[in-house]
Amino acid sequence: MDTEAVLAAFDRQLRRDQRFSLAGGLVERDGRVVRCVGATPDDWSGVDWSDLDERCADEVIAAQVRYFAGLGRWFEWKYYTHDSPGDLPDRLRRVGFAPEPAEALMVADIADLRTDPAPPEGVALVPVTDPDGVARLTRVHEDVFGESFAAYGATMADQLGTGTVVPVLAMAGDVAVCGARIDFHEGTEFASLWGGGTLESWRGKGIYSAMVAYRARLAAERGYRYLRVDAQPASAPILARLGFARLSTTVPYVFTPQPVG
Repeated sequence: MDTEAVLAAFDRQLRRDQRFSLAGGLVERDGRVVRCVGATPDDWSGVDWSDLDERCADEVIAAQVRYFAGLGRWFEWKYYTHDSPGDLPDRLRRVGFAPEPAEALMVADIADLRTDPAPPEGVALVPVTDPDGVARLTRVHEDVFGESFAAYGATMADQLGTGTVVPVLAMAGDVAVCGARIDFHEGTEFASLWGGGTLESWRGKGIYSAMVAYRARLAAERGYRYLRVDAQPASAPILARLGFARLSTTVPYVFTPQPVG
């Protein structure tokens, strides 16, 4: 895989030209940035692509801060380490953005990807197709990550049947032990993998690898060429063994407006 060419395609297709808004937010080009405004204050809002240099960066950042502050919204500047200018993180921190944990941008050509890993005996991988499945998906995410996923569950329920998002559960009998999803970015070569949170007692059994392989097969059936993952440190080595390459690092920088009064 030509990693430089694939990274350029990723930037062009998923960040600059179109960004799939899962919850139905407004995606718009504002000069040198592409931003998404979530449909509600609880939905994701942020800057996903920018074309900045040393001369304009501070002015553009300030304009986005003013815009989202005017909406009373927190927002995320989704920074990638290949973005310019090189000191963009410093500029974001100076005006109040707070960095969150870094993740590896990893991409695989599906044709080169290992899709044979199977779940352990007694575990079945099933797509989520009804409200009961969404409830199980929400519950396993909350159990794994220790926070509310109510808004996520509502979004997944709205997306059932659209075909652009397929949530998947790993079921051990009647118990959901892992949840994940795949997003199909129509009009691009890319599908994205999200989630994969596994209950602690079920980790280390190959469920995560099987979930990746299962979703890779779904993408291949639809004719997608690449799979993209924003990988946490625990996931990156597994993905590398399956055939993913690290193309960049992404760091979310979050700005929360100060309350008025």
